[in-house]
Amino acid sequence: MKATKRTVPKVIRMVVAAAMLLSVTALLLDNSGTMLHGAAWIPKVQLLPALLAGNFVMAGAVILMCLLVGRIYCSVICPLGIAQDVFTWIGTTAKKMFHIGSRHRFSYHKELRWLRYVVLLAFVVLMLTGMNGLALLIAPYSTYGRIIRGIVSGGTIMWVAVVSATVIFVSALLGGRLWCNTICPVGTLLGTLSRHSVTGIGIDGEKCVSCRKCEHACKAMCIDIDKKRVDTSRCVDCFDCLDQCPTGAIAFGRRHKSPKEVEPDGSRRRFIATSAALSATMAMQAQEQKFDGGLAVLTAKSIPQRANPLKPFGAQSLKNFSSRCTGCQLCVSQCPEHVLQPSTDLANFMQPQLSYSQGYCRTACNRCSQVCPTGAIQPVSKEEKTAISIGFAVTLHDNCVSAKGIDCGACARHCPSQAITMVDDATTGRRLPAVDESMCIGCGACEYYCPARPMTAIYVEGRRVHTER
Repeated sequence: MKATKRTVPKVIRMVVAAAMLLSVTALLLDNSGTMLHGAAWIPKVQLLPALLAGNFVMAGAVILMCLLVGRIYCSVICPLGIAQDVFTWIGTTAKKMFHIGSRHRFSYHKELRWLRYVVLLAFVVLMLTGMNGLALLIAPYSTYGRIIRGIVSGGTIMWVAVVSATVIFVSALLGGRLWCNTICPVGTLLGTLSRHSVTGIGIDGEKCVSCRKCEHACKAMCIDIDKKRVDTSRCVDCFDCLDQCPTGAIAFGRRHKSPKEVEPDGSRRRFIATSAALSATMAMQAQEQKFDGGLAVLTAKSIPQRANPLKPFGAQSLKNFSSRCTGCQLCVSQCPEHVLQPSTDLANFMQPQLSYSQGYCRTACNRCSQVCPTGAIQPVSKEEKTAISIGFAVTLHDNCVSAKGIDCGACARHCPSQAITMVDDATTGRRLPAVDESMCIGCGACEYYCPARPMTAIYVEGRRVHTER
């Protein structure tokens, strides 16, 4: 009877985790939108998406839950964490079937704290410098989504998905929650918080007979039987250890810290500084992304495939840029408008190009040309930049809201070079935009501010050779 009672928390955890994983997977695979009504809330309870959306109530709830019961978030809510448990189960089952390796699943290993904090610091730095795409390669929810969508979508993202899935799977085979407890920034953040959790897994030294069954069952490798302690920063409350103990020496309950478990002041200060920087980064990005004040969901805008990619002012030509750029991402990190993004095209993979989905290239900024170490972007002054044309605007009048009777003119109002004017169309009688290519510099203001959805009514086509106007 005692063994049955001890397995109840594990059974509940497994049921909730399975429901969460299946729901997330179904939502990611759903192309019809039928899952939105029942599962649209799932991404909102993930920590990083909540922070990026400015949903600090949900993020606060996750943090509070961690302080109360430890890292149960990682084993019942995070899809990548749950997937690691699935991978671990597959690996250990295969080992038993084919009698591969040790008969023990796991054993205690010391925490790689230095690696955890270095990765977390790198993640924060990448986010602060605008390299979100690179930073989010190790974010748990986006990684799982990339794996699922990549497997079914094909193309470049499929290979990224295969690599990600392989790394996660191999790390799960080697060390269970190895990825979760060394690389994942959310795991490190919650792990540091869980050191101070009110409840958690504990060991009764008087009842423990040192059989090590709990230690060998712990996929987080955080149970140290020799010292009769559990590293709560790595424990994810999977409860596998509870149904392994024959004497009832290990249980979940209120924690009583020993002096050895007290967090050193230096580590606490380091955690506070890192988490504060991460929270501030998410808060700033949340404000930048709420174009509509959070009252409505903006439909994504599409543009036609550009015949030539847009390269930064100072690149001179596609040939000069592609032959010199090493893809070091230094210019990307310096771009305040985040319009410089690494390309996913295999021909120039990770070489930056301009995307006007988040902003446009302002004439008052020349930072990318000042930091390029290879000459792929030649230095240009702010004054010189206004005389360079990297592209030209192309109008799609059939998509224009003005052609539908709505007085707009957003592209003309925001054009810094006055290359766009609104003229009367003789056929429709509507005022439509007209572009003077000799005046256009290709900054992308018109494309960014165009309200037409889902297809834009104006976009910028790149020039193979940049010209002076």
